[in-house]
Amino acid sequence: MKEILILGAGLVARPLLRYLLTQYDYRLTVATLDVPRARQLVGPHPRGNVVELDVADAQATERLVAASDVVVSLLPAPMNPSIARICIRHHKHLVNTSYVAPEIAALDEEARRADVLLLCEIGLDPGIDHMSAVQIIDHIRGLGGTVTEFSSCCGGFPAQDANTNPWGYKFSWSPRAVMLAGRNPARYLRGGQVVEIPGPQLFAHSWPYEVEEQGVFEVYPNRDSLKYVAPYDLEGVQGMFRGTLRYPGWCATMKAAADLGLFEIDEQEWSQGTTYAQVLCRRLPASNAPLPHRVAAFTGTAPDSEVLARLEWAGLLSDRPIPERRASPLDIFGNRLMRLMMYQPGERDKVMLQHVFTVTYPDHSREEIRSTMVETGEPWGDTAMARTVSLPAAIAARLILNGGITIRGVQIPIWREIYEPVLTELADRGVSMHEHHIKSFRGPLDASPLG
Repeated sequence: MKEILILGAGLVARPLLRYLLTQYDYRLTVATLDVPRARQLVGPHPRGNVVELDVADAQATERLVAASDVVVSLLPAPMNPSIARICIRHHKHLVNTSYVAPEIAALDEEARRADVLLLCEIGLDPGIDHMSAVQIIDHIRGLGGTVTEFSSCCGGFPAQDANTNPWGYKFSWSPRAVMLAGRNPARYLRGGQVVEIPGPQLFAHSWPYEVEEQGVFEVYPNRDSLKYVAPYDLEGVQGMFRGTLRYPGWCATMKAAADLGLFEIDEQEWSQGTTYAQVLCRRLPASNAPLPHRVAAFTGTAPDSEVLARLEWAGLLSDRPIPERRASPLDIFGNRLMRLMMYQPGERDKVMLQHVFTVTYPDHSREEIRSTMVETGEPWGDTAMARTVSLPAAIAARLILNGGITIRGVQIPIWREIYEPVLTELADRGVSMHEHHIKSFRGPLDASPLG
């Protein structure tokens, strides 16, 4: 009987747990602080066990890792480096959906010596985006083609029938992770030139982005696109962009929030009775003008704008007391949105991923390839986000246990032995990309940050 340790039982855990419990020779231990939720997810299954664990308890974590054959971490990204080191000490493989942190990248040689695989970025974005992109790039190269521009844009948001708030957003994964992602600086390649965007200016760089049959969204840069030029084997590419998709209006509103200091992460004490308006006013110059006018002037928006309407809808300009006593502005902001913008029972989310390749061939012809995935959540069932994030990790864990993945060290899923079986099984479960080819097109791509 193979032993699998699952760390965490958050919003995306259910499809992974259900998948692994269907494997007759696997036994699962779910270790989490949220024991009631985990027990609800696992149910009375005879091969599922739930234990309470604070991963800060190194000894308890070591015991659980040592007793497992593979560890799947669904924990927040900052917790994964310590888990990775424990896995190496006990010669256990680790699967997680988070970006490769520098602390984990530094463990590559040590993991190889221990005959351990630390497989990261095996979720949706990152994850399915990597696997589906590299699969197409490998096919293009096999035809003698060269990718000259590449973009990959992904986002999760409410389906139209669940889009019931003015922000056009609800949380289908960690609210704090969503907020923290808004602090990231970004880099991408446009026309052969590197574009660098500081974290505080992230939301000031957005563009309209059309997805065929889905409508017009907006896209903004997602972290450092250049770090994937070499892994994707795209040296010499003139455009390389990874972006995040949202409904229109998100970026303008989040830029205003950033200007107002709501993305600050330093914790501080807040006196009893501190209001959301007082938190918001910390950066505003003194004035006798009404608060909406002061906010509008400071953020460069109009007092009757949709941006101000969203901030007011969220109560961020109100005299409502904040519940926190010690917290960062980011956590106060994120906690407030979380209370207002969670999916209700029966509501559906939507996930969209689109790659756009510009390809040249030896006969000098050009082609645009658009590869698109649109997934919608199940009413009263799994969200699209949960399915697309956790199923790749679950399939990878099974492949590792069955000897289907033999590569070692710190890896992301760009290798054929990983992406082919994972994408094949995802397609069997209805999760797949669909390609559209345009031969000999002219000019740069419309509404593209690369054009």
